[in-house]
Amino acid sequence: MFDAVGNPQSILLLGGTSEIGLAVVEAFASDRPMRVVLAARPSPRLDAARERVERLGCAVETVPFDARELDTHSDVVRKAAAGGDIDVAIVAFGILGDNEKAWTDVAAAVELAQVNYTAAVSVGVALVDRMMEQRHGSLVALSSVAGERVRRSNFVYGSTKAGLDAFYTGLTEAVRGFGVRVTVVRPGFVHTRMTEGRRPAPLSTTPEVVAAAVVAAVRGRKEQVWVPAQLRPVMSVLRHLPRSIFRRIPG
Repeated sequence: MFDAVGNPQSILLLGGTSEIGLAVVEAFASDRPMRVVLAARPSPRLDAARERVERLGCAVETVPFDARELDTHSDVVRKAAAGGDIDVAIVAFGILGDNEKAWTDVAAAVELAQVNYTAAVSVGVALVDRMMEQRHGSLVALSSVAGERVRRSNFVYGSTKAGLDAFYTGLTEAVRGFGVRVTVVRPGFVHTRMTEGRRPAPLSTTPEVVAAAVVAAVRGRKEQVWVPAQLRPVMSVLRHLPRSIFRRIPG
C-alpha cells in the first residue's frame, strides 16, 4: 500500500535492467526504502542492477523474465507477488530494432511486435488480474511519442508503441472502479544505451527526468504524461498535420 505521502511499499520492474525503470525505482526509494522485484533475464547487468538498488537500502528480489516467453508471464507476476502485494508495477522492457531491417525481414518485424506489443499486453493482463485481486495498485506503462504518429524513419518501432499505448489507455478505463490505476508515459528521445549513437531529437531528455515525471504522475493519479511536458502540444500539432506536409519533416 501507499503511505500518507504517496510512497509505495513495493515495486515490480518488468525489464529489470531498464535505465528508465531503475531511475524510477531510485526516485521512489529516495524517500523511503521498499521491497523491489527486478524481473529480467539473468545476466551480469541484472546483478549490477540489483546491487545498485540494494545500495539504496531496499530489499531486492530478482525473478527470471523473458518477454518472448509469453506462457511464463502469469507465473512471473505470481512469483513477484509471493512476498507481498505489488503496489507499483512498471512495464519498462522493449527493443528499438533496425527499422530498415524490420520492414524487410519477417523475423525482425515479428520480434519487435512480440516484445514491444504482444508481451506488453500479456504482462498487462496478468498484472491487472493480480491488482484487482489486491483491490489496489498502480500500473505504469512506458510508451513513446513515436507511437503517436509514426514516421518513416522508425515506423515499425512506432507501430508497436502505438499498439502498447492504445492497449494501456483502454486498460485505464477497464479497471476504473477496481482500485487499480494505470499511467501511460510518453517520453520523447531519452539518452540511454538503447539510443546511444543515434542523433538526439529535439526536446531530448534523460532517464532521471522521466523518472521524476513518473513519480509525480503516480502520486498525482495522472493517467497520461508526456516527457518533457512540452511534447504534448507539439504532438497534438503533428497528429493533425496533413500527410503531404508531415512527410516533409526531417527524421
